[in-house]
Amino acid sequence: QVQLVESGGGLVQPGTSLTLSCEVSGFTVDSLAIGWFRQAPGMEREVVACINSRDGSTLYADSVKGRFTISSDNAKNTVYLQMNNLKPEDTAVYYCATRYYGCSAYGVTYNYWGQGTQVTVSS
Repeated sequence: QVQLVESGGGLVQPGTSLTLSCEVSGFTVDSLAIGWFRQAPGMEREVVACINSRDGSTLYADSVKGRFTISSDNAKNTVYLQMNNLKPEDTAVYYCATRYYGCSAYGVTYNYWGQGTQVTVSS
């Protein structure tokens, strides 16, 4: 059974950092692409970052380039999203999801999703 569980969200102040975790079971993270998406209230879901551990390729949204870093730990079967210099506009529910054939910015092409973790950036 494929399962993804996100954790690490919370309430933080602007300019600070947070690391999200996506623990996966039912498959190995090095066999698929894993993406992070987010959805703010009243907004459409958008891609944040993706990693394809098979070839090491990554994808980032322009809005997070230089601030966010996606990585994977094959031993822990976990994918991380390190978020630095957080801004109020980063406030959203963050989801991780799997995709069979590499990274994509289109969420509809992802197969399995976690339940999400809330990130709130506010002073």
